[in-house]
Amino acid sequence: WVGLCPFHAEKSGSFNVREETRRYKCFGCGASGDVFKFIQEIEHLDFVGAIEHIAGKAGYQLTYTTGGQSKDRQRSKQLTEIMSQAVDWYHNRLLTAPDARVARDYLRERGLSGDVAREFKLGWAPDDWDALSRDLGVSIDLLRETGLGFINKRGKAQDSFRARVMFPIFRDSGEPVAFGGRILPGSKDPAKYKNSPETAIYAKSKTLYGLNWAKAEIVTADEVIVCEGYTDVIGFHRSGVRRAVATCGTALTEDHVRLLKRFAKKVVLAFDADSAGQGAAARFYEWEQRYKVEVGVAHFPQGKDPGDLANTDPDSLAKAVASAQPFLGFRLQRVLDAGSVASPEARSRTAEQAMSVINEHPDTNVRKIYAGQVATHVGIPVVDLVKLAERRTRNPTVSISTTPTNRLSESAEFVVLALMFSHWDEIADWLSEALFLDDVNRRAYIAAGNAFGDVAKSLELADPEAREVLERAAVADVESQPVREAWNLLAAAVRRELSHRVTVSDPEQIQIDRAARLLLEQLDVPNMAESAAEQLLSWLNIRVGEHE
Repeated sequence: WVGLCPFHAEKSGSFNVREETRRYKCFGCGASGDVFKFIQEIEHLDFVGAIEHIAGKAGYQLTYTTGGQSKDRQRSKQLTEIMSQAVDWYHNRLLTAPDARVARDYLRERGLSGDVAREFKLGWAPDDWDALSRDLGVSIDLLRETGLGFINKRGKAQDSFRARVMFPIFRDSGEPVAFGGRILPGSKDPAKYKNSPETAIYAKSKTLYGLNWAKAEIVTADEVIVCEGYTDVIGFHRSGVRRAVATCGTALTEDHVRLLKRFAKKVVLAFDADSAGQGAAARFYEWEQRYKVEVGVAHFPQGKDPGDLANTDPDSLAKAVASAQPFLGFRLQRVLDAGSVASPEARSRTAEQAMSVINEHPDTNVRKIYAGQVATHVGIPVVDLVKLAERRTRNPTVSISTTPTNRLSESAEFVVLALMFSHWDEIADWLSEALFLDDVNRRAYIAAGNAFGDVAKSLELADPEAREVLERAAVADVESQPVREAWNLLAAAVRRELSHRVTVSDPEQIQIDRAARLLLEQLDVPNMAESAAEQLLSWLNIRVGEHE
């Protein structure tokens, strides 16, 4: 079955559902899973919530156990309910309490009106030792588990946040899990921002502020804007650009990128990406390749952040995002703008600095294209700059064959991977790692093999690259003879191995290789094929084992 994807905007259907494996895969945005994952994403539920939803639709009565997982779920639900109470308590305090007037005045000065405070559920933590702890009426153990309170040196319950404007942090599904608190101007507290600690319901590296409000527009635009602060996110939203999120006191992590990949292919950094350094640059390039996302950088006037521009020049935010540069292009432009071309020596230094930035990128063709831009800027022949790039890069040129052999091999390998899910019992005994030439396909085979052809378990065991292959294989509509496809892959692997053994001089080994060639011919003889395949698989595994 093929139709329009519910997870991103598209005009031609790329959402595939395979009835045999009961899984879906969108080849446009990459969304994939089973019926439970689908309900989780559509209804914004966790796994147990999805089961409850489906059971209700089907008329099934669920029986709950009292095991460890059930207790963890109940505890998690209890903690999010307490956080919801805290969100409402802080929010009502900001809107109505006399002591919150100074906070309301501060927010108005920042352009954050009452409507904005209500939309983002902003709050006020009073300058009181235990106001929240007293009013919520929950145990100190629960307050500590949520990060809302602690036991002070006197053995009394004390609130974690005091005299701060509160920014509640929600999961993308809408449950509150944490807070960020900001001091007011004039405060003697040295920590401008204070964030909730990590808890059973909150992991900073996997949570993005504002995603719950932004995800609808992120999907529509196929683009997400990543900011540094909560007020930057609110500034974008106030300016009509409602696809901004922010990290919660951490750098952008791989978990963040993996999360955002579910919603969009383009990530625009709305902060000073150049200050992130060379190590961060390497990570960005790696994520671009691994998760097939584009990382760009929006440029803002010097000294201005999105929160400020939302008040003085809101249109500039949309313009900055629309004109975002690729990450490497942004870093390179910084170097060229700072460099000089006033003398031959200056041109040489600028070229050296520019090429050192270009060399960070793993793609040879990308490096060559940017080298051309540098050549035009500094007046040095591009051939010389490319040589400089290749000589110094940590990512040397890789020779890629233009023959169709690898492409055909990869296609045959994918067919076999798909058949592992639909015809496991027929095909499993005829496969081994040695059959797979492509490294990612080999890792996908290992995951599927260790899971005995179970789709969900295979995806759980696979690394991100292999998982992407397996997701496609799980919904691939393959009509073929499983055993014959396995034997064809086996024959290709044997021929590869034989081609590497043309220099063998040992008479005994030469005789063994001749026998293997004869067995290849017998693969096409119906009453001899099965025995030939068994012997060839054994021969291949022995030969490959000799290499290790």
